[in-house]
Amino acid sequence: METYEILRDLAIVLLSAKVFAVVAKHFRIPQVVGQILAGLLIGPCVLGVVEQTSFLSQMAEIGVILLMFETGLGTNLKELIKTGPKATLIACCGVAVPLLGGTLLYMAFYGSQAVGTEGFYKAIFIGCILTATSVGITVEALRELGYIKGYVGQTILSAAIIDDVIGIIVLTFVMGCKDPSVNPGSVILKTVVFFVLAVVLGVVCYKIFDKIDKRYPHTRRIPIASVGFCFLLSYVAEKYFGIADITGAYVAGIILCNISDADYVARKTNISSYMFFGPIFFACIGIKTDLSTMNMGLLLFSIAFVVVALLTKIIGCGLISKVCGFKWSECMKIGVGMMTRGEVALIISSKGLEAGLMSEQYFAAVILLIIISSISTPLILKALYTKFPEKQVV
Repeated sequence: METYEILRDLAIVLLSAKVFAVVAKHFRIPQVVGQILAGLLIGPCVLGVVEQTSFLSQMAEIGVILLMFETGLGTNLKELIKTGPKATLIACCGVAVPLLGGTLLYMAFYGSQAVGTEGFYKAIFIGCILTATSVGITVEALRELGYIKGYVGQTILSAAIIDDVIGIIVLTFVMGCKDPSVNPGSVILKTVVFFVLAVVLGVVCYKIFDKIDKRYPHTRRIPIASVGFCFLLSYVAEKYFGIADITGAYVAGIILCNISDADYVARKTNISSYMFFGPIFFACIGIKTDLSTMNMGLLLFSIAFVVVALLTKIIGCGLISKVCGFKWSECMKIGVGMMTRGEVALIISSKGLEAGLMSEQYFAAVILLIIISSISTPLILKALYTKFPEKQVV
């Protein structure tokens, strides 16, 4: 692609995302919904003036990484530790129920599959796609509403991170069963080692940044070094441990959330995220959608796929939240907050295509799920917080 075409695409994406965000804000709808609808309009689904390119995909990936880094910076570490045990239980049920629901859905459409057959692994893989939670949309919606640092918000964030780790481990087991060259035990070991190193080296990195921050307070070198640290940890997580880069970014934010200039770093990072990378990330969700390959059978499966995906997260996460002592209104918020799917679901789907666990025709169903969950989650969260308000945490 020529440079001038990239500039044209960026202009269309940024301007349309901003216009739709302003319109959405005018109607008191979360701005991320407007940005996603802008992507739908300018993408192949409607006008087709902008197509998904590797450049836009990379910009969108940076957008979600920065978003997760900001979220980590704004995390109340004490609240995160406090919600840890409950978040783990919520994440486990948020994986188990969708995994079972997706497997049964595939078998309902294509017949029961004998254990150990290729069809059986394909059915389980459909369930694996449903285990993924994309916290990016929920984070932005909660931030707009002012509840990102609340107890429920922190529980959702913690559960979503743990959810992705568990989901990746489950995916590894499924791929391991189909491909003997993959060792599931090594993936579990890498995951454990990553988080152990994150704790140990995190303390060291925090002390280094804290010392630099105290010596050069409120200077640009702190945000620059912090963003560099975010990208480095994201790379290490994905490259050497097989963990989603957004998890590495979130961990980087948590490591630095207690330095004196954490809010200053977050504000500086937010400038790039809000003005450039963030809108591209949300608009690209819409741009990726192309329903031209749909037929009636696939359409029915896709609708059922979306319904099962949304309900299993709400049921799985919501019911276990009640067991953990949350109010019913809080259980609904947690369940709805966990039902978004995005980049992790796409990553899992791509892995499935490479491994022969999923046909390309089902990719449209995954995109449809991402679009519907990304649009519906902020709207439902806004309605829930309007009806059941909490003490707002700024």
